Amino acid sequence: MDSNRLLAPPAPIHTTVHQIDSPSVGEDLTPSSSTADHSPLSLQVPCSPTAKSLGGDTLRSRADSFNSTADTSRSRANSFNSKAETARSRGNSDLTTLRSRFEGDELTTEEALRPDKTNERDFEIDVDNCPFAFSPGQLNKTLNPKSLAAYRALGGIYGLERGLHTDLVAGLSVDETTIADRISFDEATSSPRTQKPLDARPIIAQDVIVSDREVKGQFHDRKRIYKDNRLPAKKSISIWRLFWNAYNDRVLLILTAAAVISLALGIYESVGQTPEEGEGQSLDWVEGLAIMVAIVIVVLVTGLNDYRREKQFSALNARKDDRQVKAIRSGKSIMISVFDVMVGDILHLESGDSIPADGILVGGHGLRCDESSATGESDAMKKTGGPEVWQRMVEGTATSKLDPFVISGSKVLEGVGTYLVTSVGVNSSFGKIMMGLQAENEETPLQVKLGRMANWIGYLGTSAAGLLFFILLFRFLGGLPNNTDSPAQRGSTFLDILIVAITIIVVAVPEGLPVAVTLALSFATKRMYKENNLVRHLRACETMGNATTICSDKTGTLTQNKMTVVAGLLGTEINFARDIEMSSDDTTILTLATAFGKLSQNVRSLLLQSVAINSTAFEGEEEGKATYIGSKTETALLTMAKEFLGMGPVAEERAGVEVVQLFPFDSDRKCMGVVVRLASGSYRLLVKGAAEIMLQHATQELANVSEEPLEPVELSESASMRVSANIDDFATQSLRTIAMLYKDFPQWPPAGVETLEEDKSMASFEAVFLDMVFLGVVGIQDPLRDGVAYSVKRCQDAGIVVRMVTGDNLTTASAIARQCGIKTEKGLVMEGPKFRQLSDEQMDEVLPNLQVLARSSPDDKRILVARLKHLGETVAVTGDGTNDGPALKMADVGFSMGIAGTEVAKEASAIILMDDNFSSIVKAVMWGRSVNDAVSKFLQFQITVNITAVILAFVSAVSSAEMHSVLSAVQLLWVNLIMDTFAALALATDAPTEKILDRKPAPKRAPLITINMWKMIVGQAIYQLLVTFTLYFAGYDILGYDTKCLPRNLTNSCPDFGPGPALDRCLAEAPANCTDLMHTELNTMVFNTFVWMQIFNEFNNRRLDNKLNIFEGVLRNYFFIGINCIMVGGQIMIVFVGGQAFQIKRIDGTQWLVCILCALPCLLWAVGLRCVPDIYAEKVFRLAGKIWLSFARPVIKVLTIIFRPVGKAFRKIWQATFAPAKRSSKRAISRMRKNKETDDDQVSGKGKATAVDDEEARAGGPSEMQQLAAPTTPPQQQQQQLVNAGFGMQPPPITLTTAT
Repeated sequence: MDSNRLLAPPAPIHTTVHQIDSPSVGEDLTPSSSTADHSPLSLQVPCSPTAKSLGGDTLRSRADSFNSTADTSRSRANSFNSKAETARSRGNSDLTTLRSRFEGDELTTEEALRPDKTNERDFEIDVDNCPFAFSPGQLNKTLNPKSLAAYRALGGIYGLERGLHTDLVAGLSVDETTIADRISFDEATSSPRTQKPLDARPIIAQDVIVSDREVKGQFHDRKRIYKDNRLPAKKSISIWRLFWNAYNDRVLLILTAAAVISLALGIYESVGQTPEEGEGQSLDWVEGLAIMVAIVIVVLVTGLNDYRREKQFSALNARKDDRQVKAIRSGKSIMISVFDVMVGDILHLESGDSIPADGILVGGHGLRCDESSATGESDAMKKTGGPEVWQRMVEGTATSKLDPFVISGSKVLEGVGTYLVTSVGVNSSFGKIMMGLQAENEETPLQVKLGRMANWIGYLGTSAAGLLFFILLFRFLGGLPNNTDSPAQRGSTFLDILIVAITIIVVAVPEGLPVAVTLALSFATKRMYKENNLVRHLRACETMGNATTICSDKTGTLTQNKMTVVAGLLGTEINFARDIEMSSDDTTILTLATAFGKLSQNVRSLLLQSVAINSTAFEGEEEGKATYIGSKTETALLTMAKEFLGMGPVAEERAGVEVVQLFPFDSDRKCMGVVVRLASGSYRLLVKGAAEIMLQHATQELANVSEEPLEPVELSESASMRVSANIDDFATQSLRTIAMLYKDFPQWPPAGVETLEEDKSMASFEAVFLDMVFLGVVGIQDPLRDGVAYSVKRCQDAGIVVRMVTGDNLTTASAIARQCGIKTEKGLVMEGPKFRQLSDEQMDEVLPNLQVLARSSPDDKRILVARLKHLGETVAVTGDGTNDGPALKMADVGFSMGIAGTEVAKEASAIILMDDNFSSIVKAVMWGRSVNDAVSKFLQFQITVNITAVILAFVSAVSSAEMHSVLSAVQLLWVNLIMDTFAALALATDAPTEKILDRKPAPKRAPLITINMWKMIVGQAIYQLLVTFTLYFAGYDILGYDTKCLPRNLTNSCPDFGPGPALDRCLAEAPANCTDLMHTELNTMVFNTFVWMQIFNEFNNRRLDNKLNIFEGVLRNYFFIGINCIMVGGQIMIVFVGGQAFQIKRIDGTQWLVCILCALPCLLWAVGLRCVPDIYAEKVFRLAGKIWLSFARPVIKVLTIIFRPVGKAFRKIWQATFAPAKRSSKRAISRMRKNKETDDDQVSGKGKATAVDDEEARAGGPSEMQQLAAPTTPPQQQQQQLVNAGFGMQPPPITLTTAT
C-alpha cells in the first residue's frame, strides 16, 4: 500500500477532558488522559466578530478550544463551555474571559495547514519512513503569507522543536546521521507547550571543540526529507543545444542550402551525364561536400568553445554564492557553509547578515529586518521571539503585530539573535523566488559595444557581398546567349556565384568579437579567483582596468587585521604598554600583567563584563585550533581578558548574566553597548567605542581603581586632558584606541528617559548615553600588510589615486597613511563631519588633493564616491559594513571584504576580496586591463583579416573570366575559423605583467579602436593586399608560368596515347589543361601566403603600443603556442592533402619558400609602422575620414533605396522556406526535453511557476525581485530588427585618439 499522503491532522480530534484548577502560565495545558470522561469531541469553529484591543486586533488562542458538557474551568489557554458554574480567574470577577483575535484565528488546524493547489506535492511525505512531524509544505505555511494561525497549528516554537528533533539551546548534533525516533504530528503539537527541562537537554562539556567536520552520512534524514540549502543550478544548455545554436545562424543555413544544391548538381553531373571521350568523371560534387564538412567543423568548434565557457561561468556562480554563517551545533557556535544549513539548525543573527533560510526567531535583542527584497515591505520589521509570541497566545494578549518569522533573503538591519531554521533551499520562500528568476548571464558594457561594432562591420561586409553577387549575376545573365554549357553546368555556375557571395558574408560578419570578450572574461575571472578576487559581476572585471581612483578602508585592507592590545590606560592613572617603544626614563609605564594586577576585584569584574558581555565575538575553531571568531577588535579585547583578567570560556561568562537591552555597534556613533541586570536588582549600562568620542560623553571616573568599592567621582579637567594626551600619543603610533565606559541605573528603562516607540520597555541610546563613568582606554596595534606600500606605489604609477577612508581619528589615520605612502606633503586630510558640511563646489575643489578621510561614516563614503563620479572619475571603493552598501552600489566597482565583511556588503559589491588585502585590488586592476587589452588585440587582428579577405575575394571574383574568387568557399571558411575561434583563444589568454601598470587608465569615453590600432590595421591590410594582388595578377610572369604551357614545352604531356586522333586531341588540349593546372597552383600559393600572413600578424597583435618586442612573455602563454601549432599544422595539412575539396594543388619546396618569404615581412612591416609617430597617422586618418563620409553618405542612401525591397522579399522567402522547419525542430527538441525531465526538474519547474504567486501573496503586490531580470532582446530578434531596417543607416562615427 502506498504510504504517501498529506501529512496533516484530521479535522475531528478525539480527546478527553479533565477539570483544571486555576492553571498558571507555563503549566501543561493539554487535557489529561487520566480523566474518567472519554466522550469523543469534535473541533468547533464558533463565528465571532473581531474584537479590538489596545494593541490592535487581538487574537484568541484556539489551539485547544473545545465544547463540552462536563464541568470545566475557563483558562486563557483552554476555553470550555459548560452547564456548570465556571471557575473564574482574576479574583472571581464577573469579567468575561478576554478572547484574543487575529487574522486566521477562526481557522481550524486543518484549515490553517491546508495545501494550496500549486504546492500539494510539498505536503506529500512517506509517513512510514519519516522521523519528523511536519512536511516541508506545512512548515512553509507559516510564511505563505506570514500566518500566526499556522504557527499555532504547528505547536509554536516548542512544537517545532520537538517535531524537528532539535534543541533551541544546543542546536543539532554534529554526529547526527539517521534518526531512529519517530514523532507524529499529534505528538509534536499536543505535548506540553513549554520549554524542555534542563535535565532533558544535552550536556555539553565546555572543553570540547566542536567543528564543522564532515561526518559520513551526516544529517541523512534531514537532507532526504527537507533537502539542503542549495538551489538547483540553472539547467545548463546541453552541448547539443549549443551545437544547434551555433548552426542556427541564418548565413550558415543559407550556405548549407547552397552546398546541398551544389552537391546534388555535382552528383548529377558525375553520375547522370556521360563524360566526353578523354575526360574523367566530374568532381564538382566535392566542393559541395567540402563546404558541408567545413560548416560542421565550424559548428563543432564554436559549440565546444561555448560549452567550455558555460562550464566556467557555472563554476564561478557556485563559488560566489557560497559563504560562511554562524550556527549552534552540539551546544557550540561554529562557522558552516551556507549550503550546509539544515532544517532544525539554530543560526546566529547580527547586524549586516543576509538571512540564508526561513525560520522562527528563538530570541534576541532589538532585532529588525529589511524584508523588501523578499516581501516588498519597505519598513524595517521588528521581530519578536517565538517563545514570547507563544506565551502571549497562551495568555490571550497576542496581537497581529507580533512577528516571529524570519524570512530568507531579508537583511538584518540591527540587533542580534538566534533563530530556528524551518525551510531551506528550494523549499524556502527566497529559494522559490530565485528559482523563478534564474536568468542568463548579463552582457558587459564591452560586449555591448563590440556587438554594435560587429553589426556595422557585418553591414559593410554584407553590402560588399551583395554588390559582388549582383555584378557577377549580371555578367552571368549577359553571357547566357553564348553559353554552350549544359543546364546542370549553368546551374552549377550560378550556385558558385551565390556560394562565394554568401561565404564573404560569413567571413565579413565578426561574430567572434563578443566571443573574445567572453573568453577573456572567463579566463580572467578564473585566474582572479586564484588571486583572491571573487568576481560577482563580470562588468566589474573590465571596468576595474580603467579605474582612476581607489577609496580604500584601512583595517584589514591596508593592515593585517591581526589586532593586539599593546598599550592602555586603566582609570586615569595606570599606564601600561607592551611591544611599544617608550622612553627609558618614563617609570610610570607598567607591563600589562603588573597593571592589571593592581586592579581591585570589582574593577576587574567590571572590565571583564565590558569586554565579554558587550561583545558579539564567540569561541570557535579555525584550522584545528581554538580561537575567537568575530570582529578583530573584539577578539583582541577577549584575548587580553583571557590573558590578564582570568576570563574563562566566553559562553560561561555570558551564561550567568541577564542581558536586558543591547545596542549593536553603529558606524555613525562609533560605539556599542549592553544593559545587564545586577544581582542587587539595579541595572548597568556598558559602552565601548572610539576613545575620543567616549571621552566626550564621560563626566566621571573611578576614584581609585585599586580599591574594592566602585566610587565614581567627577572627571577633572586635568584628568580629561591626561586621557586625551594618551589617546593622541597612541594615535601617533598608529594604534586604534578603544575606551570603555559604564553607568548604573536603579531601574530600566530609567524614569523620564525617551523610550523606543515600538517597545516602551527599551530605552533610546542617546537618552541614556550621558554622564558616563570613564573606565579605561586601550591601544590596539594592527600592523601594515607586507607589500602594501609597494602596491600603493604601483597604483600611483598606473595613474590611480589611492585615498584612505577610515573610522579612525585624524592622528591615527594620518600616521598610517604616511606609512602606506598614501599621504604626501601636499595631500589633504579631513574628518568626515567636516567633509559632509561642504557644498558641492567646495567638495569639487577639495577632492583633487584629498588623500585621507578620517572619522568617516558610511554616508561620508557614499558622498565621496558620488562627487568623484560627478567629476568623471572611475571609482573603486572598499567596504565591509552593512551601511557601506549604498557606496558599494554607487561605485563603478565595489570591493567587499571576504573575511570581515557583512553579507549585505558582499551582496552590494561587484568583487569580493577573499583575503581583505589591498594587494589583491592591484591584481584586479592588472587583470581588468588585461581583459581590455585582449579584446583590443583580437579586434585589431580580426578587422585586418576582414578587410584583406573581403577585398581580395571581391576583386579576384570580379576580374576573373570564370567569375571565381581566388579564395574558394571552403578556404574562406577555414580563414573564418582562424579569425573567430583560434585567434580569440590565442589573444585572449595573455596573462598581465607588472608593465601593464606603467600606463595611465583609459578614459570612460575612449574609443574601441585607437590611432595606433588603426595604423596597424590599415598598414597591415595594405601590405597583405599588395602581396596577394601581385601574386594573383603578376604571378604568371614572375614565376614563369607563361612559358611552361607553350606547345614546345608539352611534348611529354601525353605519354599514354599512341599515334592517332587521340594523341592529336591530347596535344591540342595540353596547353589549356596546363594553364588550368598552373592557375590552380598559383591560387594555392595566394591562399597559402594569405594564411601565413595572418599567422605572422597574430604575433604583431600581441602588442598594442609602439614597442618592438612582440615576443615578450610568449613562452608563458601555452594557449597561444598551442593554438598557433594547430593553425600551422592545419594549414600544412590542407595544402598537402586538401586537393579537390579546397580546390588547391600540392606545391613544391620552392613554392613553399616563396609563400613564406612573402608572408614573413609582415613582422618587419609592423616594425616600420610602429616607427611612424601617431600624431602623423592621426592627421592622415582624419583626412581619410572626411573623404570617406563625403562619399559614403550618398552611396548608402542609394543602397538603401535599392536593397530595402530586396531585403523585404528575401525575408518573406526565408520565412516561407525555413520557418516551418524551424518550428518543427523546436517542437521536437521540446518533446525530447520533456521526456528527459526528472522529479527534481519537475520540482524546479513547479517552483518557477509558483514563485511569483507566492511572493506576491506575502507582499500583497508584485515583487521587487521581478525587477532584477532586465528585459533583453534575443539574438534572433536583433537579427530580425537588422533585416527590417534594411540598409537604412548612417555610417558609424570614427573617433580618433592618440595611444599613450
